[in-house]
Amino acid sequence: MNDRLSTAFAALADPTRRAILARLALGEASVTELAEPFDMSLPAISKHLKVLEQAGMIAQSREKQWRPRRLEPAPLKEAADWLENYRRFWEQSFDRLDAYLRTLQTKPGDDGPQS
Repeated sequence: MNDRLSTAFAALADPTRRAILARLALGEASVTELAEPFDMSLPAISKHLKVLEQAGMIAQSREKQWRPRRLEPAPLKEAADWLENYRRFWEQSFDRLDAYLRTLQTKPGDDGPQS
């Protein structure tokens, strides 16, 4: 897993890490604050944070003794951009299916959609 996109999706694969990212989208937080909603130890949370840091999705600040984590959005944007191509593909496919279904419902000589 050498490329950034693979690393990003691997980091996003875990629901705990996604929840941590959602919390950090609201603002910086300490490890203790990030651990509050989870039933796991601080070392377990720290392992999740390390994965997110390695993926470049979060960074650690340093303010005296407090070391809050913050969201780094660039890797998330890269993943979203990659997924956007597939969203467009599916929308176009659904649009074509919708058009085809409309042609089936209104055949020449019909008065309108069939029930």
